[in-house]
Amino acid sequence: MKIMISALCLVLACGNLMAESSKVIATGGATSIEGNSGGGIVPWATINGYSSSDEWSVNTFAARVGVKSFTLNSYGLGASFNNQWELSFARQDFSLDTIGGALRQDILGLKYKIAGELLYTTIPQISLGVQLKKNRDFALPSAVGAGDDSGYEFYVAATKVFFDAIAGRNLLLNATVRSTDAHQTGLLGFGGQGSEHQWMLETSAVLLLNYNLAIGTEFKQKPNQLSFADEQHWRDLFAAWFINKNASVVLGYVDLGDIAGLTEQTGFYLSVEGTW
Repeated sequence: MKIMISALCLVLACGNLMAESSKVIATGGATSIEGNSGGGIVPWATINGYSSSDEWSVNTFAARVGVKSFTLNSYGLGASFNNQWELSFARQDFSLDTIGGALRQDILGLKYKIAGELLYTTIPQISLGVQLKKNRDFALPSAVGAGDDSGYEFYVAATKVFFDAIAGRNLLLNATVRSTDAHQTGLLGFGGQGSEHQWMLETSAVLLLNYNLAIGTEFKQKPNQLSFADEQHWRDLFAAWFINKNASVVLGYVDLGDIAGLTEQTGFYLSVEGTW
């Protein structure tokens, strides 16, 4: 937590280092726990940062999810170019608070915007993404039936802002479909026990209260392919404060369902992000 607070203070102190961009504030989204632009648990079609035509942008983030039996710390960095390409890296440390031990995972992501614009076109912004995941602590996943310590995921996301949609406020809607064979997003490995890639649906709805404050909710469908314990879908409710084009904070409530046989994993989500 001290690292997250220090990082935010540094971002605010260095805010004037970033050149102005033509992109509207908040249109880069936040950074998900997997390192890509989106909400807290769902990638969107947005491209992180505020780079426009022929411009670069870089960002860094730190996030913490605390539920009844587990704690997830996620941190990483990303870069974008031309408001079309996004490259990201995230490290996840998943502490098994109740039973002891930890699981770690690295995620390398690439996203490409293929059509549309978030604000200015009739069709939504549409992006394709791929994630390469590597589990760094495979003994436990292997013991419960996972077949591999690494895997890949493809996703297609469509995101659109609708002006004056609710009580004069703008509304962002997102739908993402993801092909995955990951167990608990890869923290419990990939494949095995006859598992195969399945298409999962992930959705987001965000109400923009003003130019830099938003509230939203997300749903993440997850496969259930390990026999030792059911894997359930994830949900969250969150509030996001885009302080300026250099810094943002997201605070939320998460419901991760049952994880590895431990029930009712609900708690908080906190993320800070810096962009240059």
